[in-house]
Amino acid sequence: MRAVALGFDTYSIRALQWKAPQLLDYADSLSLNTIQFSSLNDFESREPDYLSRIKDQAARLDISIEAGTGCICPSSLCFSPDGPPAQQRLLEGLRVAAALGSKCLRCYMGNIRDRLSIGRLMEDTVQVLRSVRCEALDLGMKIALENHADMQARELKALIEEAGPDYVGACLDTGNPVWVVEDPYLSLETLAPYAVTTHVRDSMVFETPRGAAFQWVNLGDGSLDAPRFIGELQRLCPGVAVHLETISGMAPVELPYREADFWKAFPNTPAWEFARFLGLVGRASPSAAGRQIVPDTPERQRLDLERSLEKLATV
Repeated sequence: MRAVALGFDTYSIRALQWKAPQLLDYADSLSLNTIQFSSLNDFESREPDYLSRIKDQAARLDISIEAGTGCICPSSLCFSPDGPPAQQRLLEGLRVAAALGSKCLRCYMGNIRDRLSIGRLMEDTVQVLRSVRCEALDLGMKIALENHADMQARELKALIEEAGPDYVGACLDTGNPVWVVEDPYLSLETLAPYAVTTHVRDSMVFETPRGAAFQWVNLGDGSLDAPRFIGELQRLCPGVAVHLETISGMAPVELPYREADFWKAFPNTPAWEFARFLGLVGRASPSAAGRQIVPDTPERQRLDLERSLEKLATV
């Protein structure tokens, strides 16, 4: 496992409200060699001198940095109207990432609430990405767009190809696919040629009267076969870092695929893809999932991350 870079995405322990220096020291205490800063708000300043100090601290600890920011699509429900335009936000993220020595900037388009408008969002996102193409190429930076429970893998692949894979890639998340009725292994197979970075998270998927439900859980407690996934990731995406992103305290989310209205959000999903997803259903019971619900406290977030890292370190 340690043949590849292993670390975590800082969203995993967001409740601790640590900033970059503390987060780097914590990663070092766990003997990790990479970290993904989920947000520009992880930094106390965006001034060059401060960012240079963070870069130097990471170098002393032998930890590689990957930078991240939030929603870049102005038509997404996730996009805050307060603040600069999408292009400006993306340019700021690229500048910060370059100052930190990161080779990529992780970001996302929207989330599950945007599914009914997915075509428009994809068009708008392509335009925003194209508006910063020259700057990204000049900086030698890849923009890593996450499959963020907005797009299925085939849709993200199409967006990357349209925007330009010379400067746009994928942040491959293993937890979000189940929210869009997709098998995480299908996501890996589809996005492997474009993967720049990862979020590794486990999901428990179980049958319900309306279809199925899922819940994000600690690595090893759900449907993701971690040894198989990491092995495939190393084979298909050599050199891509593995970042744990545990999300604690989440109640089960219903996927009522036995109801016709559910499919309004997924009109183009092929039957064979849905059949792949159905292979995940039934590997855990609703009672087993229910026992995983715990308060989402700073202590719980830290404990869940460390438990999952211990599990991953043995792969």
